[in-house]
Amino acid sequence: MHTRDTALIIVDAQESFRHRPFWSDTDVPAFVEHVQSLHDGARTRGIPIVQVFHVADEGVFSPGSGLVTSLSPLVIDPDIVFHKKRHSALLGTSLDAWLTKNGIRRLIICGIRTEQCCETTARHAFDCGYLVDYVTEATLTFAMTDRHGHTWSPSDIKARTELVLSRRFARITTVAETLLGPGAM
Repeated sequence: MHTRDTALIIVDAQESFRHRPFWSDTDVPAFVEHVQSLHDGARTRGIPIVQVFHVADEGVFSPGSGLVTSLSPLVIDPDIVFHKKRHSALLGTSLDAWLTKNGIRRLIICGIRTEQCCETTARHAFDCGYLVDYVTEATLTFAMTDRHGHTWSPSDIKARTELVLSRRFARITTVAETLLGPGAM
């Protein structure tokens, strides 16, 4: 694996979400296990770890809420932290400049929410010229009901995200595949 040009981007894995009405603990244990394994594997391999927090001026996403911290029980030791107010971690932050300065061309993306900030960051990163590994099992989302009254389960949403990203914007991977590197598949 070429670790010098790769970074792990952990998007919005923060306590703020526990205080949203759609929150469900159902998939959290597996999510935490996968993100922690990805984090620990990246640290062991010398891959820089970038933590991104979503922030707002007020409410549970405001820095003053005390909830803009790593989702418990994750233990994240980032090399750098960015705060964003948009869906893409590359918009309105200096993340792109930091990645460029550090020679990063490949991004490993995980975090909360699968179809929202993680997917948006993946699409934006690809359009900016980055290679993207999207680690779906290390993303978390929640059931949603569409305008027709159909409720999409988290697994439905993850499958849809994989469908629209795969071979277009990202390489869909597991934690194990990602840590082996792009040539391992």
